[in-house]
Amino acid sequence: MNNIDTQQSKQRLVLTGSYPDSVTDFRGDLIRAFVDAKSNVTVLAAKATPEVVQKIQALDVKFRPYWIKRNSIEIRSDWRTFRELRHAYVEIDPDIILAYTIKPIIWGGIAARRSNKAKFYALVTGLGYAFQGASLKRRLLNSLVTFLYHYSLKRATAVIFQNADNRDLFVQRRIVPLEKCHVVNGSGVNVADYPMTQLPAGPAHFLLIARLLGEKGIREYCLAAEVVKRQYPDAKFSLVGPEDPSPDGIPHNEIQTWHDAGTIQYHGATSNVRPFIAASHIYTLPSYHEGMPRTVLESMAMGRPILTTEVTGCRETVEPGVNGFLVPKQNVETLAERMIWFIENRDQWQSMGDESRKIAEEKFDVHKVNAEMLRIMGIQS
Repeated sequence: MNNIDTQQSKQRLVLTGSYPDSVTDFRGDLIRAFVDAKSNVTVLAAKATPEVVQKIQALDVKFRPYWIKRNSIEIRSDWRTFRELRHAYVEIDPDIILAYTIKPIIWGGIAARRSNKAKFYALVTGLGYAFQGASLKRRLLNSLVTFLYHYSLKRATAVIFQNADNRDLFVQRRIVPLEKCHVVNGSGVNVADYPMTQLPAGPAHFLLIARLLGEKGIREYCLAAEVVKRQYPDAKFSLVGPEDPSPDGIPHNEIQTWHDAGTIQYHGATSNVRPFIAASHIYTLPSYHEGMPRTVLESMAMGRPILTTEVTGCRETVEPGVNGFLVPKQNVETLAERMIWFIENRDQWQSMGDESRKIAEEKFDVHKVNAEMLRIMGIQS
């Protein structure tokens, strides 16, 4: 069989996301698994820089940009997203479509309904802004998104969740029936790419890596740091992450105020979290909600104790007292108390870090997660 025949015999798979930068960072190993399973893969995402396009194409896949505005609902903009996805699906004529994050799932799911051939799979990586809060605006947004999810997923072959709580909510709201639902352990982490590192010397060093969003618990982190530093002024608190234009975004000048006061050290955005994790002792994520926090998994793989919240997505990563602790969300006092516990019990750090690595290997290894993804999607590896 010549090369042209081989290409034609491959099943065509479209991976539909939003941020092109996240494709290689968060879905690179999954794409490799698709390619290894003899799939002809096209990645759809927002317009990317030549450097990012080159990184995506280096995975032996095609890249096709489409219009998407992630952080707001605008009829004209979202209609354009839908039309461009529908046009792309008609041209590519895929056998399988996998969409992740809210707008690719909703508009991709509706666009895919035109095809009688393509199997549509949705990967729900978290509930996001629309499902949080009790204000009138949030309730209206919640109702709209629930309706759109329900409509877009009517013909989905399967819906894949990263935690059972999100699955149960979708079933409870009758967005999707239980028999279509599957749960995997997050996006997984490539433990070979995040090797165990020795805990550094020096004063206790806490780290938070997140986009600058209120619901990541960044304000609680800074307030708890203030409390801790009154008793232990040498303790260090690092924050790494980019600004975010969403309605929940924290202005840069607010973060700069904490930085200038010496409460935290803000390092800005990064494309490589490993040096920051290696320089820290305790990874902290006081988030209000998650699908499955990747930075926690990366920190676990590198052997760090975890301090996070007792919320959906986060609770799955911690065995309390074994590899870290869980605290209530939006509770500065309890968060500070646990930080102080870590400072005063340095002899526990190594054993907790060892347990984190063990859990990452046994439960969250990306190859195990991807094997389950391929099984759900009926792709033979």
